[in-house]
Amino acid sequence: MADVDRRTAMKVAGATLGAAAFAKAMAPLVSWAESEISMDSWLQKHYKELNRAEMEVILRQIEDDTRDEYGVDVHVDDPRPIEGVSFAYALNLSICVGCRKCAQACHVENNHDRPTNNSYIRVLEMQKASLDLEGGNADYDHPVPQSDKFYMPVQCHQCDNAPCVKVCPVEATWKEADGIVVVDYDWCIGCRYCEAACPYHARRFNWEKPQLPADEINPEQAYLSNRIRPQGVMEKCTFCLHRTRKGRMPACLEACPTGARVFGDLNDPDSSIRWVLDNKRVFVLKEDVGTLPRFFYFFDE
Repeated sequence: MADVDRRTAMKVAGATLGAAAFAKAMAPLVSWAESEISMDSWLQKHYKELNRAEMEVILRQIEDDTRDEYGVDVHVDDPRPIEGVSFAYALNLSICVGCRKCAQACHVENNHDRPTNNSYIRVLEMQKASLDLEGGNADYDHPVPQSDKFYMPVQCHQCDNAPCVKVCPVEATWKEADGIVVVDYDWCIGCRYCEAACPYHARRFNWEKPQLPADEINPEQAYLSNRIRPQGVMEKCTFCLHRTRKGRMPACLEACPTGARVFGDLNDPDSSIRWVLDNKRVFVLKEDVGTLPRFFYFFDE
């Protein structure tokens, strides 16, 4: 638990930014707080402080709230990191065809707001022989693949030196033992510092209350993963921890039609991810910024 609570952190942030800038930055949070947040949520302990009995009460409350709000029964779990496991991801750019099936699978699996078609994955279309991330086009609407293009999906890189974690004034985001960077949605104050700090544009902010038809809600949810997020908080990819901590693969990997995605445990010498890192020429995005990501890219050549 940090030495500073959410209220103190907001005062410190206000003093740092100045009154006008702070008011502008916090406007979405103020609107959300007035309409959405409950006193129980505001006073809830930090995730790291909760014992298992306290967490069980919170999980059941989330299930009840979801039933009341969306009219659907869900199961919310809190799977913890598996001892000795260290997750990483790799993507073969030689065979990615830019179909965006990974992004759609992420959208469905993680209970994203339907009107915005949000996803934790952006697929960038770039000229071959170019790795200009900033110049990549994520809004292409023509048939794929194009012969003169290659496609680069970008999502949270679960950095070992994560700038998003460092800038959070209330420790609402942190890195877990298995390498996954998580967010406690009930602790986040919506300041968006983490969004600004991320060099991969991997964080998302809920400007509005998520809209989800009851029959489209994924009922298998986790507290730190794909439960329906409230308005006014940050969210991000968690390597589908509600699946991967139970021995399954991320939804985006299962949806890939070409087998371009490789996921696994770095500590397992026989894992597919270790084979890729040991036998392929891999690279990471923006290596110069020193984030030490756990998301790698490679080509067959």
